[in-house]
Amino acid sequence: MARGHGTSPAGRNAVTTELGAIPTQGGTRFALWSTTARSAAVRLYRAPGELLRTEPLLAHDGGLFERELPGVSSGALYQFVLDDRELPDPYARFLPFGVDGPARVEPRRAPRPPGAFEAPGLHRWVIYEMHVGTFTLEGTWRAARDRLDDLVRLGVNVIEVMPIAAFAGSRGWGYDGVALYAPFAPYGEPDDLCAFVSACHARGLAVVLDVVYNHFGPAGNYLGAYAPEYFTAKHQTPWGDAPDFTEPHLRRLVLDNARYWLEELDFDGLRLDATHAIVDDSPRHVLAELASIASSLSPKRVLIAEDERNDPRLVTSHHLDAIWADDFHHVLHTITTGERDGYYGAYATDVTELARTIERGWRYEGETYEPWKASRGRAATELDAMNLVYCVQNHDQIGNRAFGTRLHHEAGVDAHASAAMLLLFLPMVPLLFMGEEWAASTPFLYFTDFDTELGHSVTRGRREEFGRFRAFADPELRAKIPDPQARSTFESSRLRWEERTREPHARMLALYQRMLALRSSDPVLSAPSRARMACETHGSLLVVRRWLGADERVLLFNAGRAPVPTPLRESEVAERDVLATSLERFHPAEVPGRAAVLLRMTNLAPRTMGGGRT
Repeated sequence: MARGHGTSPAGRNAVTTELGAIPTQGGTRFALWSTTARSAAVRLYRAPGELLRTEPLLAHDGGLFERELPGVSSGALYQFVLDDRELPDPYARFLPFGVDGPARVEPRRAPRPPGAFEAPGLHRWVIYEMHVGTFTLEGTWRAARDRLDDLVRLGVNVIEVMPIAAFAGSRGWGYDGVALYAPFAPYGEPDDLCAFVSACHARGLAVVLDVVYNHFGPAGNYLGAYAPEYFTAKHQTPWGDAPDFTEPHLRRLVLDNARYWLEELDFDGLRLDATHAIVDDSPRHVLAELASIASSLSPKRVLIAEDERNDPRLVTSHHLDAIWADDFHHVLHTITTGERDGYYGAYATDVTELARTIERGWRYEGETYEPWKASRGRAATELDAMNLVYCVQNHDQIGNRAFGTRLHHEAGVDAHASAAMLLLFLPMVPLLFMGEEWAASTPFLYFTDFDTELGHSVTRGRREEFGRFRAFADPELRAKIPDPQARSTFESSRLRWEERTREPHARMLALYQRMLALRSSDPVLSAPSRARMACETHGSLLVVRRWLGADERVLLFNAGRAPVPTPLRESEVAERDVLATSLERFHPAEVPGRAAVLLRMTNLAPRTMGGGRT
């Protein structure tokens, strides 16, 4: 029996009906799904707190409430009312006053027209990870747009934006989103976001959005108030009951949301956060269904998984395009810094471990992983280079450190430069984190803006978390860890673009630009293949070879502090094509400490696919 104020024509279905505020030719259709409400209404506002009127919604079987209101157009403010409780719309397209305030009716946008921008092939991607709020002093889409030409000159061709689905407070990383369709208001208007994406495309830059489907944030999440069935106690996350992907309404919310970002807001791909935490008991996993949506669009969109399992089936079975392969970062970080706390203790501090990781794709292929006390991973032999995303820094590996320190803060500029050169030499898809290209002096800290009670809990939990590390056994040192809730923590994370012209920043920036230019133009480096790559080690020296026919490039990476002899004959090296991170003049007989050298080899017979010479 239908509940609420009246009924509407039979056949309406809450699973197939679009929910939220949907503009129509003569007004707006409002729709919601609730298993808890006996009646529902929409409340229209002139401004927050200035009520215009309340209109009842018509009830359908299955918990669907909807009604079209003539004359209500884009820009109207509204909230829903379930019985007597006023609630924000979790399907809102914009929440200009925060996640607890009224939503705004937004116009629909047309999909990308045929023949418009198409992202470069994944094998050519160089990703630049960006947090909009700290990328510039202003922290807005408009200010970020003004820096796009700097990224073009750097040589990247893909921008990966950290999550922007609306979350509580005025600042944060974005991984606590609660309104999946609503761009975070402090960054600017939805039109500003669309203008940013269009400006990227006009410059040949693709744009990927980081999305979070494995959980909803702890503050401002009203889905459960509409229908507890969105979540299941069968699976747990650190934030409580997990999203239930067997529930049709939750599943459609996620699938339609992905299509919204990719098609209506014109993103070229999605980075799927923590896919190992997306538990789906359905016959067909939601990740495979997301991949089907991405591949059905024209042009095809790209999906990248962040997943700690080292599981190639994300690509081979679910048909995602690439995986963040963090083992490379962890081994390289351990070697360059000597750090052994936490998961770094599971990686050896020698270049043999690094060579194996590069050749195999990742370090763990089924061996026991000590932090889990269980096996981890499968062999990555079926994956191409473009299926693996490598980095020397990203938001997690910097921001999850107590003081948000970057690689050069821990290991020095020379070690950072040589690590960067190794990253950009390899055929895998490289990812840079904003500011790393000039060894930014600013940290990237963990920051939040929750209400008092939750905020205190976050601050306390942050410091208790580091109590497990040997380096923070002293409570006085833990007390110095920046408070995530303090605005100063956020402000200190903003990039200082003016420092790029000073040393050592200018030298680092020039190195990144030169390496990225070579990666794009050099016939060997621009033809990525795991099969045409080989590694060898000599003490602290890692030698990585890449070839195409008779052309060969060699990277010498010295992880030690002392100079080491090279295994190369001087007659093999074309010195005019040398690029080195060290300020010392390179001689083919020796590689300086904490340095990397790129060489073009000459007078060589062609190699076979297995690495031998014909």
